[in-house]
Amino acid sequence: MAVLTLIGALLLCAGARAQDLPDLYHNERHGDPPYRYETGWRPLLDGRDLAGWHGQDGAAHEWFTTQAVNWSRIFIPKGLIAKPAPGDRIVNGPQGKTANLVTDENFGSFQLYLEFMNAQGSNAGVYLHGLYEVQIFDSYGFTGSLTVGDCGGIYERDGGGGGSPPARNACRSPGEWQSFRIWYQAGRFDAQGKVTARPRVLRVMLNETPIQENVVLTGPTVGHMKIAEAARNPIMLQGNHGPVAFRHIYIKEFEPKPERE
Repeated sequence: MAVLTLIGALLLCAGARAQDLPDLYHNERHGDPPYRYETGWRPLLDGRDLAGWHGQDGAAHEWFTTQAVNWSRIFIPKGLIAKPAPGDRIVNGPQGKTANLVTDENFGSFQLYLEFMNAQGSNAGVYLHGLYEVQIFDSYGFTGSLTVGDCGGIYERDGGGGGSPPARNACRSPGEWQSFRIWYQAGRFDAQGKVTARPRVLRVMLNETPIQENVVLTGPTVGHMKIAEAARNPIMLQGNHGPVAFRHIYIKEFEPKPERE
């Protein structure tokens, strides 16, 4: 209860619109993902191939679809086992190191739900608007102070500084499917393209556990796409830092409510 009270106070102090977010007490749910019981969600994977996605900057890549992904703790702890085939999950190549994967489509403000699996020691990320990374990392079992590099961290800015460590370690073991649910509010811009309101990560849930709340994004993070901040931009999946797989990638766009004075 103390954690929920603190989150509520932070939201009010920062002027974030709590009405855009489910109440962590009254709306708590565990089980099936939100796209199964809420309207407005649509998939970003078609269940067959990589239609709707391309390599960053048009680069060739080794991402492939598959019907199943596995992990072997004894024999291949730092890799994932998958066979290329038409399927509803994707893997970043046979060696776990390939070009980043980017949506063809651009988005404004949205909720994003996805599931991922990583190998032991793997490092990946989800770049909101292709610019701001929510970190994927094998933080399972770590009991020390969390950093921006741990799973669910909002990574540091390009050039250093900034970022937001996850509030708690909710990471599962390598080889287990894990979930992110992310609420992202796009920045606002005037007619000349100048930022009038910074983008925010309103909330991140890792494995149904709240780990980020109302984080103002003060600039693009390390490894971002070479594109300008804008009202609409793509989503990018990092593919060059170790084996990772994704499935059930769904998006639900929304129009933010006006800020309260």
